Amino acid sequence: MMIGEFTSNRAIFPALAQLLDEFSAVVLLGPRQVGKTTLAKQWVAQAQTGGSPVPLYLDLELPSARRQLEDAEAFFASHPGRLLVLDEVQRVPDLFAVLRSVIDQRRQAGAMAGQFLLLGSASGVLLGQASESLAGRVAMLELTPFQAREIEPVPDRLWVRGGFPLSYLARSEAASLRWRDAFITSYLERDIPALGLRIPAATLRRLWTMLAHHQGQMLNQSQLAGALAVSGQTVARYIDVLCDLMLVRRLPPWTGNVGKRLVRAPKVFVRDSGLVHALLGLPTLEAVLAHPVAGQSWEAHVLEQLIAAAPQATASFYRTSHGAECDLVLTAPGGQTWACEVKRSSAPTVSRGFHEAANDVGAHRRLLIAPVANAYPAKGGIEVMPPLEAVRQLAGL
Repeated sequence: MMIGEFTSNRAIFPALAQLLDEFSAVVLLGPRQVGKTTLAKQWVAQAQTGGSPVPLYLDLELPSARRQLEDAEAFFASHPGRLLVLDEVQRVPDLFAVLRSVIDQRRQAGAMAGQFLLLGSASGVLLGQASESLAGRVAMLELTPFQAREIEPVPDRLWVRGGFPLSYLARSEAASLRWRDAFITSYLERDIPALGLRIPAATLRRLWTMLAHHQGQMLNQSQLAGALAVSGQTVARYIDVLCDLMLVRRLPPWTGNVGKRLVRAPKVFVRDSGLVHALLGLPTLEAVLAHPVAGQSWEAHVLEQLIAAAPQATASFYRTSHGAECDLVLTAPGGQTWACEVKRSSAPTVSRGFHEAANDVGAHRRLLIAPVANAYPAKGGIEVMPPLEAVRQLAGL
């Protein structure tokens, strides 16, 4: 099956269409190989049949494309009224100041929306550049690896292989693992150095692997620093890099004032479960299930799906020093809060600590997500449901 067949089913596609109709520029963020270019090219192909000027696509990793932008102002002036798709835009950081001027000039001439689609794989770099130069002119979207709601998932394939298209669609488990191994090596030896970051590839691989072993656990910076023989500040910087590349998530603790002693350290997990299994050398479902990380890997996989389903919500976790705990707290912009607990059990239950946590955060709904066949109510206002049902409901939060 071809990757392009999945593109129009991506959950982000309608949002992309809406934002391009409302904003002068849209930044589409996502790790490399997640499908940003495929999505953009399909958008270009779709626009070619709509009667509007044909969009122009430039891959700024190519020297030939970057040369066209040596006089960016003149280049943009030669393509008025045309959507320009600029891929890997973080490679040309000086471009953002020019974009601001061009957008403002076009606004004065009456052109408002759908001028630029900017693709990038380094969120921190891009968000910093865009917020400084394009404030009020740009909207942000993140494209994640495949989510269960976007495909017809083969049982456990998405968990084992992860959601990167070429990994998920590989013709065999061995081919999928080879792709993920090559992806990891490419990031360490090519992509990270290309951002101007001088980080020893072997050290960063060890850290990435250690995070996979401790998937979803509290960040113990000093323990990681000791194992790597580096400082705690160095570990923090390396994790920042992996988060910036959207490969690792640092989930913050909930910070409301409830008069209790709350845990302050974040949780950290590798965002794509397939990369977790590749870092640990686990090629098959059987190998994953036999490894101690299986439960934590599945729970982190579900958490990532839940967070992706409600990108407008603030995500955190709740834990007190006395054991009250909730895996995920999602707070919508309107204030509605959902408390979510994830269990890899066909007969899941929650502890008293979850109820206490849900009360503390003022949860409007209490979800227990587990591999059950159908949703059903449980005592204490708990709603038990399979991951896909929770994702579908969260999409409307």
